[in-house]
Amino acid sequence: MALQVGIVGLPNVGKSTLFNAVSNNAKAQASNYRFCTIDPNVGQVDVPDARMDKLAELVKPNRTLPTTIEFVDIAGLVKGASKGEGLGNKFLANIREVDAIVHVIRCFEDENILREEGPINPVADKDIIDTELQLKDLDSIEKKIGRLEKMAKAGDAKSKTELEVVMRCKEQLDNGKNVRELYLSEEEKTAIYDLFLLSDKPVLYVANVDEASIHTGNKFSEALKEAVKAEGSDVIVMNNSIEAQISEMENEEDKELFLGEYNLTEPGLNRLIRTAYQLLNLITYFTAGVQEVRAWTIHTGWKAPQAAGVIHTDFEKGFIKAEVIAYDDFVQYGSEVACKESGKLRIEGKEYVVKDGDVMHFRFNV
Repeated sequence: MALQVGIVGLPNVGKSTLFNAVSNNAKAQASNYRFCTIDPNVGQVDVPDARMDKLAELVKPNRTLPTTIEFVDIAGLVKGASKGEGLGNKFLANIREVDAIVHVIRCFEDENILREEGPINPVADKDIIDTELQLKDLDSIEKKIGRLEKMAKAGDAKSKTELEVVMRCKEQLDNGKNVRELYLSEEEKTAIYDLFLLSDKPVLYVANVDEASIHTGNKFSEALKEAVKAEGSDVIVMNNSIEAQISEMENEEDKELFLGEYNLTEPGLNRLIRTAYQLLNLITYFTAGVQEVRAWTIHTGWKAPQAAGVIHTDFEKGFIKAEVIAYDDFVQYGSEVACKESGKLRIEGKEYVVKDGDVMHFRFNV
């Protein structure tokens, strides 16, 4: 399940520095000039999960395999990107391909870092990016309206229904608002699925603050939080440079000492990665045996056969049943055998909706 989160923002706000920090198998170039990143860098990132570590402690497997998501470092957008400024069309196309967006916004002052947008203003910076995404979406929307109107006039009932939804999206965009703030139902979203609207993608904001503000935030990050309340998006306050330094440390003791110097219990990256994972409406289930303890990614609401299918398609095709132990029960009783003896191992069928943290074993026949 190669789901991708795109890191976007204006030039020189710390996007590539953040990417370098989150990526565990790639390093993006980070430099103090515009359009340093042209072709997007892609890095596969482990999702930190203390539950997997606990299961490994109990089972003592030969190996552990965390679940992952992909982060994409997309070049800095500028005003006019929707009209091609700064190679904007290429960059907007890169955003169209990702499943969610991490929007990095500069919330610190530093005269040594280039900035053409004037004084630090995170809300205005957010609006620049939003406007470019909205303008690009308007182009897509208006083209579809033309097609739907012709079909609706010919008496096509489905086109009439879709046209109503698309017109609502157009009105939203005309008012300078993002499509995601319409909170369309899944049925309504079928009218715009083929458009891959940029302003409909879920967003997580990163307020890149100075070192003194990593715990408390500052006036810039507070202004950003206030500005995004209406869309219900989260804001994570962090210092991207500190996170990059932490990520480069291979010795765990050195890392702990460094975290201690800043009174941090864990890297801010862990919060970012976990929140981005949740933003994609994903949950984790586990398989736990002597060979391996492994985390598997599925969408919230998936049933047992679908969950089995991420291991192998044969598991879904030939699904018979699932043996399920709740994570808390596994930890409490300490092993699969003890859970079974205590009646905590359940047999579930095809209609079982998998819960986050379930420890599962599938029976199948092909």
